[in-house]
Amino acid sequence: MQPEQVIKRPLILTEKGGILREEENKYLFEVHADSNKIDIKKAVEALFKVQVQDVNTLIMRGRMRRMGRSRAKTKNWKKAIVTLKDGETIDYFEGA
Repeated sequence: MQPEQVIKRPLILTEKGGILREEENKYLFEVHADSNKIDIKKAVEALFKVQVQDVNTLIMRGRMRRMGRSRAKTKNWKKAIVTLKDGETIDYFEGA
C-alpha cells in the first residue's frame, strides 16, 4: 500500500489533538482501516520526513445519525496517534 493511501487525512481541528501536539509531540491522523502500525510509521516517515518513536491506533465506531425520517449508522474509521522523537515537528500542522 502506498503512503498516500495509508494516511487519509490529518486530524487538526480537535481540542485534544491541539493539546497532544503542543505538550506531548503527538499527531493525529485518520488512516486506512486495513493498515497496521508498521505501515503507518513508514507512511508518516516517508510523507513528512520525520522520525517516528511510537504509533497507537484505535477504531472509532460509527454513530447512529438521523437521515430524514429514518436512522442510519455512519462508517467505522481508524485513528492513529503518532509520537515523534524529541525535536521533530510536522510543518503541516503549524498553521492550524
